[in-house]
Amino acid sequence: MRIIPSIRSLLFAFVMLAISAASFAQIGVSISVGPPALPVYEQPPVPAQGYLWTPGYWAYSDGGYFFVPGTWVMAPQPGFLWTPGYWGWGGGGFAFNEGYWGPQVGFYGGINYGFGYGGEGYQGGRWNNGQFEYNRSVNNVNVTNIHNTYNTTVINNTTVNRVSYNGGEGGITARPTAQDEAAANEKHIGPVAAQTQHVAAARANPEQRASANQGKPPVAATSKPGEFTGSGAVAAKEAGAPYKATESKAAENKATESKATENKAAENKAAESKATENKAAENKAAESKATENKAAENKAAESKATDNKAAENKAAENKAAENKAAENKAAESKATENKAAENKAAESKATENQAAENKAAASAAKPENKPRPQIAKAPVPKPENATHAKAAPQKATARPENTPRPAASAEKPESKPSPGTAKASTPKPQNTTHAKAAPKTAAPSPEKPKPVAAARPQNAPHPQAQAHPEAAPRTQAAVHPESAPKPAKEEARPEERR
Repeated sequence: MRIIPSIRSLLFAFVMLAISAASFAQIGVSISVGPPALPVYEQPPVPAQGYLWTPGYWAYSDGGYFFVPGTWVMAPQPGFLWTPGYWGWGGGGFAFNEGYWGPQVGFYGGINYGFGYGGEGYQGGRWNNGQFEYNRSVNNVNVTNIHNTYNTTVINNTTVNRVSYNGGEGGITARPTAQDEAAANEKHIGPVAAQTQHVAAARANPEQRASANQGKPPVAATSKPGEFTGSGAVAAKEAGAPYKATESKAAENKATESKATENKAAENKAAESKATENKAAENKAAESKATENKAAENKAAESKATDNKAAENKAAENKAAENKAAENKAAESKATENKAAENKAAESKATENQAAENKAAASAAKPENKPRPQIAKAPVPKPENATHAKAAPQKATARPENTPRPAASAEKPESKPSPGTAKASTPKPQNTTHAKAAPKTAAPSPEKPKPVAAARPQNAPHPQAQAHPEAAPRTQAAVHPESAPKPAKEEARPEERR
């Protein structure tokens, strides 16, 4: 698979370039066989003011050890110095401790990298008022171009050898001092980008591998990072020690095992990543599907709610219209009934008013039949002389109308004859003795008068009988029901006279 080499290279790059900001980091690769000895090479001249030397070292990749050439690197900031990385034994294998930039040079395994890095500290130069000064005794400096220089002889009290690792079989036995530990705890900066690119270029060059160059790399130093060709590239003069193929073979076997392990881990990691990606994709698809379903459900619910609302509104409008029509119809019916009732009431009222007016008119047209006042003394008997009766009308015509006396009528209550006595009041002109019987009924009848006898009009307008002078004593008989129609008999007398 093409992805495997890429993954391997990426993993090794992470292994080799992992850096800690707090202290120098230890690469998480454990190798049972230490790296080859450091090759012998010459340092290229300082390219410009401000560049510091970073010594070459053996690094490790899936193809085994390869050499990273020493080079001049611009310091990340004034006052900072470079502490080289180194291989150290621990935990049954060798691990690489990454180099770093800081105000002081820390522990770098006691490895004699040369050019000022004799195993402890740095004697290749110093910072002075923001300017770096180079020690010409250990550095290749062109004084024509570089003026900030000094010359101090470096006395190396340690045994000079080309061993490139600390600890383990045949390794350097140096341990960090208190000053080294203090330097390790100061502020650090890992390799700059130019250094990282420089390592990547060395790893990519197969000729830099120990298995290919037998410990004598074709490029041991460069004037600037990444310059593996041209006048700036310096080849190694010789290997630092005889190259041992067994060591190389063991390293290759170890590398093969490590590579297999790394490949397996990479495959597992790739499988896990793929599974994770697939799971994430499935989850995302499920979430998207759920979101779409939810959106569809919400939309359907909104549509349903809208339809229901529209139906409810329409039903409410129809109901309101029906109720309004029913109310209007009821109002019209009520108005019609009220109008009919008012008309009927008005007709009834008009009929009643008309009847009342007619009754009032009829009552007004009738003269008031007031009873004659009753005289206490006994009635004078009427003489039986016929000639006297005839002479009475003559006197009556000569006299004006005799109006009823108000005093007498006010004292006597109105007496109306009962229906039973109406028939008995028929005048009997021949019987003169009937008048004498009138005083027997002088008291008014207790019976309630009936309207039939009271409504007789012919008894009221007889002025002749009232004007008779001799009829005055008959007032007592007028109250009696039998003596009321006496004037009718007197009314017939003129006819007899004729």
